[in-house]
Order: sequence, then C-alpha cells, then structure tokens
Amino acid sequence: MASSTSSRKCGQPRTQEAGFWQGILHSVVISQLQIPGNTGSIARTCAATLIKLHLVEPLGFEIDDSKLKRAGLDYWPYVVVKVHQSWTQFYEFFEQQEGEKRLIAFTKRGACSHTGISYRPGDWLLFGSETKGLPTEALDECSIGKYAGGTARIPMCDSYVRSLNLAVSVGIGLYEALRQLKLQDDLNLDASPSADIHSPDDQFIGFP
Repeated sequence: MASSTSSRKCGQPRTQEAGFWQGILHSVVISQLQIPGNTGSIARTCAATLIKLHLVEPLGFEIDDSKLKRAGLDYWPYVVVKVHQSWTQFYEFFEQQEGEKRLIAFTKRGACSHTGISYRPGDWLLFGSETKGLPTEALDECSIGKYAGGTARIPMCDSYVRSLNLAVSVGIGLYEALRQLKLQDDLNLDASPSADIHSPDDQFIGFP
C-alpha cells in the first residue's frame, strides 16, 4: 500500500516554507551576556532558524571580540542582531513592535517545564546571563506584565551540574517552540545569501 505521506526525501529543499519559518517566532533576547563564545554560538542557531537576536547591555565583551567572530564563523551576515543599552531601552523598543507578542523567560525557577509552555507565533524568548540569569524586572514582565507569556525551566539534575550552557539552553528552548509550532526536523530552507531576511530598519553587528 502506498504511503499517504509526501514522497519528498528528508533534507530536500522546501523553499516555499521559508516565509513561514521567518514569521513563526519573533526573536531571542539575551540579557547581560558575559562569554563571547556563547554569543557566537547563539547567533549561529539564530541564523539557522532565521530568528532575530537582541542583546541587552551591559555585555562582558566587546562586539568586535575575535572569539565572538570565530564562534559565529561565516554566519554573521545572515543574523539580525540589535543591541540595547539597558532593559528599559529594550522594553520600549519591544512595546513599539506591531502585532501579537509575548515575553517568555527561561530560568531555573520557571513555573513550568519548557515543554509545558504553549508557544505562539510572535513570542520573544528571553534568556539571562551565564552568571546572574535574568534581571528581576525582566522576570516580572514575563510573569505578571502586560505581555507576560510565562516563565519556563529546562529540567536537569543539579546534583553535579549547576546549570546548562547558555547556548545549549537557547537551542533547547528555541527548537521546542518551533516544534510546537509545527516545523518538522526535516525542513531545509533554501535561503541564499541574498535572501531578504532583514527589514530596512534592522541594526547589524558586522565584521570585516
């Protein structure tokens, strides 16, 4: 009996779904990052999913740090990265964005597992620094604020490990959200370097 599923093999391009991928989640937001290698790895994940990356200062490194560039390899031209001087500045920017939106915080003290959150298109996923986590005002906005989407924790055994690597946590949280929003693991977006994945007002972190 013939299978009712598509005959397309895993890994074949699905160019027509690129637009859907772009709009499914809005952004990943990282507050007060300290390690350049983590930032580069997170940026690489954002490039792979066409998700915008927001960095909230203060940062523990200079934007032109060589370790940051190496971790992002040659993917930096395809990542939209916007830097905000403070949480207040970021939140003002966030409020100005149109459409349905929520803030979801990832924290060790999250109210439920990251798989227990019901993600929606337009969600912004928030992660804190490697040493301090998210600031109180960010957690409050995600818990009880106007755009609160909840707080999520990634389950782990902390008997021997204090926390997961931040870049790993971002990957876990981001792909769970995408999984829930019906993106399958066999998607292969045929987005060329010239693909229009950025809006005219996006601010880039670029490298020579």
